[in-house]
Amino acid sequence: MEEEEASSSTKPTAALKSVETSAATAAASEPSSSQAAEVAEASVVVPVSEKQEEEMGRRSGGPVTEGSWFTPKRLLLMFCVINMLNYVDRGVIASNGVNGSRGTCTESGVCTGGEGIQGEFKLSNFEDGVLSSAFMVGLLIASPIFASLAKSYNPFRLIGVGLSVWTVAALGCGSSFNFWSIAICRMLVGVGEASFISLAAPFIDDNAPVAKKTAWLAMFYMCIPTGIALGYVYGGVVGSNMNWRWAFWGEALLMLPFAVLGFVMKPLQLKGFAPSGSSKALKAVETVNESNDLEAPEDPVLVRDAGGRSKDAVERSNAFTRFCGDFKQLLVEKVYVVNVLGYIAYNFVIGAYSYWGPKAGYNIYHMASADMTFGGITIVCGILGTLAGGYALDRMVATLSNAFKLLAGATFFGAIFCFTAFCMKNLYAFIVLFAVGELLVFATQAPVNYVCLHCVKPSLRPLSMAMSTVSIHIFGDVPSSPLVGVLQDHIKNWRHTALILTTVFFLAAGIWFVGIFFNSVDRYAEEAEAQSVIENKANTKPLLEREGGHRTDETS
Repeated sequence: MEEEEASSSTKPTAALKSVETSAATAAASEPSSSQAAEVAEASVVVPVSEKQEEEMGRRSGGPVTEGSWFTPKRLLLMFCVINMLNYVDRGVIASNGVNGSRGTCTESGVCTGGEGIQGEFKLSNFEDGVLSSAFMVGLLIASPIFASLAKSYNPFRLIGVGLSVWTVAALGCGSSFNFWSIAICRMLVGVGEASFISLAAPFIDDNAPVAKKTAWLAMFYMCIPTGIALGYVYGGVVGSNMNWRWAFWGEALLMLPFAVLGFVMKPLQLKGFAPSGSSKALKAVETVNESNDLEAPEDPVLVRDAGGRSKDAVERSNAFTRFCGDFKQLLVEKVYVVNVLGYIAYNFVIGAYSYWGPKAGYNIYHMASADMTFGGITIVCGILGTLAGGYALDRMVATLSNAFKLLAGATFFGAIFCFTAFCMKNLYAFIVLFAVGELLVFATQAPVNYVCLHCVKPSLRPLSMAMSTVSIHIFGDVPSSPLVGVLQDHIKNWRHTALILTTVFFLAAGIWFVGIFFNSVDRYAEEAEAQSVIENKANTKPLLEREGGHRTDETS
């Protein structure tokens, strides 16, 4: 069934290409009346192609087909829940109930045993920070693999595979017996994120109503702070009342239905991508050309390699060449580069906040329930801030320049409030100021990803999102957790550590401020307009057909 759908989706492009080739050949050789009739007959394929294209949902309605159970809202809901569970895991391992603390010894020689992962495995702060970043290894290795396989296999089957690995890895975390066993399982957790991180946002962008694109993206990225916050609370409750291992086993049980769902979902197609099955498209072109009985020039891309290499070898070589070309396009797109650089600095702070926040709050303000406090602040401010950021950009009129204005302003003022909060000695003053700061910094989630999606061509969006995610992790929250751990080991003052960390927000605001002055072009809208022109031309009847119809009227 999937092969038939892929084949049918390739026919519109193939038929349209054959019409253009036939018309050009006919004009060059002064076609006879029979050839003219054949060309006119071939042109009838164009309206059929548009109908098929509309049924496949590649026009303004998005890629979800009419007969698919996965409506745009259901697709959004599914991606949101998966994203939230992924970040619940981040909150769980950072919670005091699961992460715990090391054993301590007094000067008199009296020692007490530690709690949680850190206490049971006797981890240093650096080793503890490594656990929060270990998932990045799996993400880095799996991302290019899934991106490559997505061109040949149903991407939702790949999501099923990735989430299955995620589920097994979560079970392994709960069954680990030392630092290395849990570190390896944390690496495998990154595979689950890699399986959908580059596909979710483009699918949402394609299916969202035009006036609510940023708002829908905000709903998706709202799950990041919400998931982390729920992870704090969930990990604190389960770890304190049962055992830290049960927190991971519970995660695996929650993710299992979505792993299964990935194997039964109907395949969808992203805008800007030709469906898989290029060999079938070639056969369609050849069939139409033979029916028209007209010779067309050979497409060098479709000719067998002169060296006699196999088709698979040629396809692999072409795929690698395309990847290198696409990656180069991202690197020379200055809007994209500046956006990602600011995002890296921003995520450096957010990643360290999410991991060390509860522990820092406990030590600075002696919070009785640091997990609950930080979890509550992050849930409320994460939801309100992310939704407010998406709504604000839609109200400002979603453009790249306006997105940079919102990014720079929200981050700058958020940094001021967060910095001031850690200067306060009163707990309630800290909570109020830190809540306002988080409300502002979380308002950046929808705008920053809007820029990633719209500063590149539609066909580059998955790679754009993938490289953005990899960059903010490998240069942002991955090194920040262990580096903050090392900093704390040296200065041994959580308040000073938190203040030094917060200053990086000002760097992010400055980088995004530079983006305001770029002559930004919305590549997504630009290509949509070009596609509209092509469709209008396709709707226009060929001159040959109009003249033929006129002659018929005269003879009648």
